[in-house]
Amino acid sequence: MIEIKNVSKWYGSFQVLTKCSTSVKKGEVVVVCGPSGSGKSTLIKCVNALEPFQEGEVVIDGTSVGAAGTDLPRLRSKVGMVFQHFELFPHLSIIENLTLAQVKVLNRSAEAARDKGLALLERVGLTAHADKFPGQLSGGQQQRVAIARALAMDPMCMLFDEPTSALDPEMINEVLDVMVQLAQEGMTMMCVTHEMGFARKVAHRVIFMDKGEIVEDATKDDFFGKPRSERAVQFLSKILQH
Repeated sequence: MIEIKNVSKWYGSFQVLTKCSTSVKKGEVVVVCGPSGSGKSTLIKCVNALEPFQEGEVVIDGTSVGAAGTDLPRLRSKVGMVFQHFELFPHLSIIENLTLAQVKVLNRSAEAARDKGLALLERVGLTAHADKFPGQLSGGQQQRVAIARALAMDPMCMLFDEPTSALDPEMINEVLDVMVQLAQEGMTMMCVTHEMGFARKVAHRVIFMDKGEIVEDATKDDFFGKPRSERAVQFLSKILQH
């Protein structure tokens, strides 16, 4: 579903990604972790060309992201993206946030888009909030709306960029519960997160990054049970001791 081949990226003279290669199969859940500044978020944003890259190739379901003729808006409509900050339209109601792109991009009728939106709000437990505005919801509720909005486009895969890092601790689980449900239903997912409990529960593989490089790309059991690199051992000892 997602192939990343030797992707390198620079900001000016500073190299943020160095020859990163990995792949995500259909139905697979891959967690990307690592210390701050390791290139995790940059890598996931390269997948749907939110960040341009200078070398290498990213292919999603047979379409090369960096190719000159690629219709990026169309490609992005099929790749759900959930950000650290929810990126909802503050001036639109919750249901309008869910229907806008369905109507504008997928050419769904307003009625069909609303039906889809309401069904997804029910799925994330927020039906009662359909006519509220984002500012009236908690951070956890807004992030669940953001996930529902991404799902409204019938994506073939979902990308998550630290979806719980801006949330109060009490709200993290309500978002992770939705993500766990998605994973169990077979959604192809690539998640940048520090939530190691989530990784242990649903990830098929864990990618560990440091200084712009993929240091480890291992099964969940291998990564947590016997990480190969000293850097991953250090990272896990700090993040798992709490």
